Parts: sequence; C-alpha cells; structure tokens
Amino acid sequence: MFIPVTNNFEYFFRVGVVFCGRQSPGGHNVIAGLYDALTVHNHDNVLIGFLGGTGGLFSQKFIEVTEDALANYRNQGGYGMIGRTKDQLRSMEQVFNARTACETLALDGLVLVGGCSTSTDAAHLAETFAAAGCRTKVIGVPVTIDGDLKNQFIETDVGFDTVCKVNAQLISNISTDALSAEKYYYFIRLMGRHASHIALECALQSQPNMVILGEAVAASKTTLFDITKQICDAIQARAEQDKYHGVILLPEGLIESIPEVNALLEEIHGLLKQGISIERIPLRLSPWASALFQFLPPFIRKQFLLERESDESIVNFQIETEKLLAQLVDTEMTRRTKAGTYKGKKFNAICHFFGYQARGSLPSNFDVNYAYALGRVAFYLIDAQLNGYMATVTNLKQPVLQWRCGGAPITAMMTVKRWLKGPGVSQIGKPAVHPATVDLKGRPYELVANNTLLWLIDDLYRNPGPLQFDGPGASCRTITLSVEDRDYIGRIQKFRAYLETVKHIVKPGCPEDVLKAALSSVASLAEILSMMSTPAYRSIKPF
Repeated sequence: MFIPVTNNFEYFFRVGVVFCGRQSPGGHNVIAGLYDALTVHNHDNVLIGFLGGTGGLFSQKFIEVTEDALANYRNQGGYGMIGRTKDQLRSMEQVFNARTACETLALDGLVLVGGCSTSTDAAHLAETFAAAGCRTKVIGVPVTIDGDLKNQFIETDVGFDTVCKVNAQLISNISTDALSAEKYYYFIRLMGRHASHIALECALQSQPNMVILGEAVAASKTTLFDITKQICDAIQARAEQDKYHGVILLPEGLIESIPEVNALLEEIHGLLKQGISIERIPLRLSPWASALFQFLPPFIRKQFLLERESDESIVNFQIETEKLLAQLVDTEMTRRTKAGTYKGKKFNAICHFFGYQARGSLPSNFDVNYAYALGRVAFYLIDAQLNGYMATVTNLKQPVLQWRCGGAPITAMMTVKRWLKGPGVSQIGKPAVHPATVDLKGRPYELVANNTLLWLIDDLYRNPGPLQFDGPGASCRTITLSVEDRDYIGRIQKFRAYLETVKHIVKPGCPEDVLKAALSSVASLAEILSMMSTPAYRSIKPF
C-alpha cells in the first residue's frame, strides 16, 4: 500500500525510536531518515531515541535526537547512538510500561527497528494501544543481518547486503590462503540463527568447496553421521586429485537442523523448564538422548546446556558447530587411514566463526540508502495515522530513483504455526512474523546446487574484493536479491495453483469458519489489487 505525502504544517509531531534485536549495519540511517523527514515537515517536531532498546522505553530513559548528536552517526555502523536490546516483549506489564511511556511523553508515533520478533512485538503493541485508546501509532522497520524478514512486501532487510559482502571477502581471503598453503581445510561458521541466507549468499559470492545449509539438512533429514560422511567423502575425492585443502561454509543454525541433535536439544530444554539443575540433566535424559549426549565432545555438551534466549531459541552462536564437525571428520579420517581406505596426507582443520567482524562494519551504499529511505517512510506512515504498519521499499534491484516507497500491515505478514508434539497433542501458536527460510526451489539455491560438484573438486574460488563505496562495484546488489523472482510466468502459474487450491477447499459443504476466512481474505486481496492496478497508483513516484 503506498502512502501519499501530506503537508500538515500546523501539527507538531513527537516520535520515539527504539533499536530492538542485534545491531545491523545501516541502523543509524533509519534514525537519520526519520529525523530528516520530521524536520522537513516541521522544525519543531521532536524525535526521541530510547536508550538501551525496550529497557529504555519501559523506564523512559531517552535522549532527544538533534542534528549535532546525529552528525557523528550518519552512515556509520553499530547501534552506539542509543544502544539496543535483544529481548522480546514477554509480559503484559512490559506492554503497559510501553504504553505508559508513550502517553507520558505524548508520542504520536513509536518506531521499532528490528527483525521478525520485533515486528511481532510491533503488531502486538499497535493492537494494544488502539484498544486502550492510546494515540501513539506503532511502525516497524525491517532491520536484521539474517535476511529472514522477507515476504511478499519486503524484498530484503537492512544489513544483509553489508554483512554478506564483508563475509564474502573474508572467506575469499581464506580461500586464497588455502590454495596457497595446500594443507588445511577451513571450517567457517556464519551467522544466521533460524535461516541460512547469509551462508547461501556468501557461497554464491565466494564459491567455496562446500556449503551445508540448514534447510537442506532438515528437508533431507540428514543425520550428524551423514554430514560427517559427506565431508569425509569430499576430502577423499579431493585427495585423489592431489588436493589437501578446502573451504567449507556452515550457518550457525545448522546444529538445530540436524534431526537427532534437535531432538536432544528439545529434551534438554524441556528438563530445564521443569527446573532440573544443569548438573542433573545428563542423568534425566532418555536412553537414546543420553547416548548421543555422551557421544558428543565435552565442549559441545557444555554449550548444549547454556541458558536460552528470551524467545526460548537456542543460543546457537555459542555452539561451535564448526569445531564439532572438524573433530568428527578428523576422527573418521583417522579411522579410514588405519583401515587402509584412505591413503592420502593427514587431514588438518582450522576453524573460524565470522559474526562480529561483519556485523560491526560500515554499511554498504545499498544499506545506507535503503535504511535512510525506510526511516523517511516510517514518518510518512505516522503522518498518515497508520498503526501497525511496516515501512517498505520495493523495486530494490533498480537504481535508487526507481525505488517505490510505501507500507504494509504487519498482520498481513503474520502466520500461525501449528505444533504437533507427542501423541494426540495439537497446539496452535500465536500469530507471529516467522523467519523466512531458504527456498530450496528458489533460483539462488538452484545456482548453488547446480555448481556443487564443480566447486567441490575444482578450486573456483571467487574474490569479490572489499566493500566498495565508490566506482562501478559500489552499486552492486547481493546475488540473492539480483536473481530472485525473475521467473515471471512461473509465479503466475504458482498463483493460479493457489487459486485452484482455494476452489477445492471452498465448496458446498465446507465449514462456515473456512468460508468466512476465505471471503475476508479474498475481499481484502481484491481491494488491494484493484488499487494497485489503477493508473494513479502506477504513476506514484518515490519522494
């Protein structure tokens, strides 16, 4: 939905902004865009930055953003200007404190900057504020390095472009070293808690010998033994070509995608929720879980017992999956050597975790412009009195002047997942903005899959070079963004398949609630598409 710019100079706006989640390159430019839009509208408008994320919001600790304060943070990385939080809204008391702060400070708008969890919180706050008669309009801005806040309205997230480019150069540097020394296998773990988008994009940019994506492992139900065997077979195949080096990429969320390991982690989590002490958990595990737990190296067992995040997700950035696989591969290669099935040189591994090196980078030109545009859009959504909306910018493959700015209801991005755990047990979760995982039928994954054998044996390492701020390379987009959604006819066919599915479900005899849901959804869709098809809509230019 595209929002017209208004010019109501008689009203003063007071807007608050909160950094939620982990820092992402470009975040400061969201504030810059928001501040500039406010001051262009009226110099008396006020922008408040809450210190320390939602903690500052609850306790009403803030600074007023001024040009002098902002000058040192424009186009800079990190979240140093106002700080951030990684916690979700966990209680109604926190929601009440947020509303109290907004009412006390007379805020017309509250902008939450973050990823999927933050977007869910923004929708929750917007609904609660509206029900309580609070005038504050809540707006979300998609900022997360993981690249998983992606849907029909959002093409990519602020920070993903920068992180992938910086990581790709680091990986390429290591690939060059591996090719030169010819004696080490590098196991490199990349950020990406719930999805493997960073690992996929970095693989496309740097072309390592192997990349193991969590989504592919989960889909094929590949076990820890299977992964170990795959890597060992690859090492043996390269040894037959007299190659004793290589580069292997892993996403940090891979550990959760391995079926038996995920089941073990869930069992441990269940015991922790019951109040079982960490020391006694190994004694309370089921026989199969206990056997797997004891099989794992001591350092991994310790990391599996770490306290979870506020949203109950695994602290997988602290689980050294790369070291686990390197150790298992070393053990298997030693066994093969002793059995005489492997006669090559000794396997040597070096492990790396690339996270903070890229997360703290200066933002790329793309992220600078994208974040700034989103910040300005956030103000215009507030000016239009829209509540519970996400600031969006589309047509991102094109030059900046062809970008299209607008907004979409966060509820349109939310889904409800049904969880089936245990015999006869059916639970339906709350509506949430869920992370988008790598599409194993999508064009980006297809490019990797088609080159798997070539990259494995031939050293076709690619070095994109350092992050560019000027020259022809400065305007490059991620490969993922560049190749996605090019199958126009294929997407039309996919849409028609959805229509056929709906026709099959909604027919005489279907339940009343199914019919109501279908009518409501299709009516809303028809209204949106009718509006988007009008000449006036097509002629709207970016501000």
